[in-house]
Amino acid sequence: MDPLPGLVGFAAAVREAGVACGPGRVRAYLDAVAELDPAQVGQLYWAGRVTLCGEPDDLPRYDAAFHAWFTGAAPRPRAPGPPAIQRSRLSPLGDLGAGSSSEVRDVDRTASDTEVLRHRDVSELTAAERAHLRELIALLRPDPPLRRAARWRPDRRGPIDSHRTLRAMRAAGGETVRLARKRRRSRPRRIVLLIDVSGSMSPYADALLRFAHAMARRSPVEVFTLGTRLTRLTRQLRQRDPEFALAAAARAVPDFAGGTRLGETLRAFLDRWGQRGAARQAVVVVFSDGWERGDPRLLGEQMARLGRLAHRVFWVNPHAGADMYQPVQSGIAVALPHVHRLLAGHSLATLDRLLQEVRRA
Repeated sequence: MDPLPGLVGFAAAVREAGVACGPGRVRAYLDAVAELDPAQVGQLYWAGRVTLCGEPDDLPRYDAAFHAWFTGAAPRPRAPGPPAIQRSRLSPLGDLGAGSSSEVRDVDRTASDTEVLRHRDVSELTAAERAHLRELIALLRPDPPLRRAARWRPDRRGPIDSHRTLRAMRAAGGETVRLARKRRRSRPRRIVLLIDVSGSMSPYADALLRFAHAMARRSPVEVFTLGTRLTRLTRQLRQRDPEFALAAAARAVPDFAGGTRLGETLRAFLDRWGQRGAARQAVVVVFSDGWERGDPRLLGEQMARLGRLAHRVFWVNPHAGADMYQPVQSGIAVALPHVHRLLAGHSLATLDRLLQEVRRA
């Protein structure tokens, strides 16, 4: 689901608890969350505490609202007691107020549970954990890799811009002027996601498609599914709401949880899309466990074509994170010579590492 309504709803709950947080403070809270890792509940807590609270009396009300919103429990009544003594602002964490240690423990426990969930195998999660994982994936803020564009722009450093310098000299009557400089513009590099939706990959398909949706909302991304046929999902996954996007993608994919012919579908992608520009100098990520029912030699040939076209090729295998894993599957064995990196993709933490690899590319 879209995380924005949830964050705004939490701010409304804080306001209902008695904290005077107007639209300006809510806007500051949303801006702060955008600069942090929203998957870390502890960071969400401190972002709201700093931006939504305006005075010491707001702290216990904010703690109760945060506990109720993020743990699903009703706000617990606070026993009356003497007012808390405000500590020095030089303290790195400040003072949470008297009687708030239980809320801090709840925040720490929730943050710890979230961190454990980030490293759990997606195929082993319960229904509740899968729902939580969907929220964490929706909070991802992937930054696309950049490439140098053909056009230049004015800059204080860089090579001399002779055209602008000469124009300035003509305007000054031939007098010497300050040298104009320039540097190349940066543009986002295209990303192509090829997601295997065969039966062996079905436990990971929902998480991978949601991951693709999170990337498609912020980067120039092309998304295709690989099975017995090739299906383009770029248009479906550009919808803002994840649930609508995933429902549209499910209707568009006719071979979900079926067989897989990686060589044939990859050849279809290259013939129709990749050779014509989609894969040229792009970062291509193949999500597959490498089980190939077709001819492995065909897959090797198409991976070689893809390697010549793309800027980087990553192969993400959910089983690659196992300690005893060996890339012996027929598809993996023929693809590895043409892949820059073989990565694991069984958990949110491994997908986050994939984002870092893509960004560095």
